[in-house]
Amino acid sequence: MLDPHLGPQGATPEVHPSEAAALSTAAPDLAPAEVQALVACLYGIDGSVKSLAGERDQNCAVESADGTRYVFKISNPSEPLSLVDFQLAALEHIARTSPSQPVPRVVRTLDGRLRDTVELADGTRTTVRMLSYLEGIQIRETPRTAAQRAAMGKGLAELDLALQGFTHPAATHDLLWNVSAAHRLTVQFDSLVEEPRRALAQSFMTRFTDHVLPRLASLRAQVIHNDYHLYNVLVAPNDQARITGIIDFGDMLHAPLVGEVATAAAFHMTGSADPFEGPAQFVGAYQAVLPLTELEQDVVADLMATRHLITALISEWRALRYPENRAYIMRHNPAAWEALSQMADLSRHDARDRLLTPKRNGTFS
Repeated sequence: MLDPHLGPQGATPEVHPSEAAALSTAAPDLAPAEVQALVACLYGIDGSVKSLAGERDQNCAVESADGTRYVFKISNPSEPLSLVDFQLAALEHIARTSPSQPVPRVVRTLDGRLRDTVELADGTRTTVRMLSYLEGIQIRETPRTAAQRAAMGKGLAELDLALQGFTHPAATHDLLWNVSAAHRLTVQFDSLVEEPRRALAQSFMTRFTDHVLPRLASLRAQVIHNDYHLYNVLVAPNDQARITGIIDFGDMLHAPLVGEVATAAAFHMTGSADPFEGPAQFVGAYQAVLPLTELEQDVVADLMATRHLITALISEWRALRYPENRAYIMRHNPAAWEALSQMADLSRHDARDRLLTPKRNGTFS
């Protein structure tokens, strides 16, 4: 049956069938007692269970009697096993090559496996795995500061360096949350009811297709986290510029490195009177560790806008499909539209210069 919320004739973005299924299949919803029994059986851990937020998967915090905490993940049944293995392999790679990185560690089952398969109540089978629980508070719950943004920029650059050289057969999978594939969402414009928003979206899509898309093949590419934002980075409660955790590798893929930087920078446009102040601080700190090439610098602001564009389009589409999860799906939507409006009157070169030039004494140098 066609979904009336996906544009003309129920159109969906042009994506691989496996990704379309993942975006269209509801997350598992096991009761806490069921999760508790699974964890005891597979890991020998008798612990209390608490639900955690998630869009595609069911995520639970498990706390054992001695206070040790874990994250138990029950995959969306539509998610290919290869993608689960990709994420686990990346975490294992980081643990071996850059053990100081504050990323989760994979907890093996009683028989030594990285993951297992379980059958849900409706007979479908899905994958489960367990990770260590990282202590800290989400950055979104803290005040924004220049020191914190610098720590985030440096932290992402160090993570990307740790991922350099890592490969996996599933790394090139299709993903809508890939800024370099934004053109596949053009079909979503007709689902935007408000004409001003449709025009705004079209203008930034044109900027992407004209100035970024033809140059993608010339950009450096590697496996990237692709979702490094205020919900997925943890800091110490008593030192909110010290990163204690980087979580949620579910959107990881092989893609242009500059897309990683632009995606992360996009989330720093709020919290300051000048919407470019935060992103410029973040990008400056990133480049101090891992400098962008001249071509990457030329398109990074375009891709920052593109991230806001795909956030607006995908979230509105999915919120209409899954109203029961609307609050979670739409959490970044208002900021995305606001950011696009703030960038609308800037040329791409002006936006680039604002992003790459540190602000001093109230002006850009």
